[in-house]
Amino acid sequence: MGLTVLHLAANRWWTGSADPVIRLAGGLRRRGHRVLLGVIPGDRFEAKAREAGLDPIPGLHLRTRLAPAAFAGDVRRLRAVVRDEGVDVIHCHHSHDHWLALLVRGASVAADPVPLVRTFHNFRSVRRDRVAAWLYRRTVALFAASRQIEARCRQAGIPPERTFWIPGAADLPRFGGDADPAPIRQEFGLGRAPVIVSVSRLAPNRGHEVLLSAFRLLLGTLPQARLLLVGKGETRPRLEQLVADMGLADRVVFTGYRDRDLPAVLAAGDCFALMAAGSDESCRAALEAMAAARPVVARRVGALPETVVHGETGLLVDDDRPESVADALATILGDPARARAMGLAGRRRAETEFSPERSVATVEAVYRTLV
Repeated sequence: MGLTVLHLAANRWWTGSADPVIRLAGGLRRRGHRVLLGVIPGDRFEAKAREAGLDPIPGLHLRTRLAPAAFAGDVRRLRAVVRDEGVDVIHCHHSHDHWLALLVRGASVAADPVPLVRTFHNFRSVRRDRVAAWLYRRTVALFAASRQIEARCRQAGIPPERTFWIPGAADLPRFGGDADPAPIRQEFGLGRAPVIVSVSRLAPNRGHEVLLSAFRLLLGTLPQARLLLVGKGETRPRLEQLVADMGLADRVVFTGYRDRDLPAVLAAGDCFALMAAGSDESCRAALEAMAAARPVVARRVGALPETVVHGETGLLVDDDRPESVADALATILGDPARARAMGLAGRRRAETEFSPERSVATVEAVYRTLV
């Protein structure tokens, strides 16, 4: 028997929780469940949800900043949804919608409040204060997007029997390896140069400075190498100036945000690099690179230690020293046969360990214990 699940995600951007929420919602629907989705209206998350065939609940605001009238309106709207739609589980993804869900879960026509669950998409979202502890005690299951987050939940006093790790997921068919790299190599004049691709929002604390310093060192042994920085964000002007100051303007390419042709961008690379986990600690960018059969060089942050198998699907770097990153890049790019073998091993690992079906099955099994 299918369940009716209400997902709430107060996230306006196509980052962090957005893609995992849509993939989970789609997977649950394919398993026969009914999914209701509440998101901030008018932004990219909503547009992507509609592209996936999900019609967000109308009339919601989900404003995360102080807006008492909007918050009260959301409470009334969601109480009606819980009551009229027969919601079986409320699944929230951010602190704002977590508190909102707590206020509306009692609107069910059943005698007991609707079970409330939460996914923590990044380490910082797990609070360790008394108010948060009070909220977590009223949440029957909490999902962690990485083992690091799972450990943080234990430190916050959440009982192990209510904490569940859910593996990240990649769109395996989309990154299945049939993308043509030629247009991307032609667009950026890459020729036959060895290419490193990094996909990450251009924002503070994403490790771009370390990667650029490492790339400059790498050019000492691989002078023809190129680096593609894929993404947009507020630090782009500063990073462009840093690239110019380093004398790397003819070797580093800022591609901007790439969406529909991202598989081709990954296919144009010989190696993928990720220096920070970002707002989604399942590190989806690395999972997509593995699905595209690209070896990964990454720091041991977020979910990367449980995603990349050191020496098999890529190389993990234990520190943020540019020399360490440069050595790892040189090891992979200097041995194309080994790089290809690592990439194929990464694809196999993505298929067996990080398929969307696996994470959906984990969440569904928890739902079943609650209803």
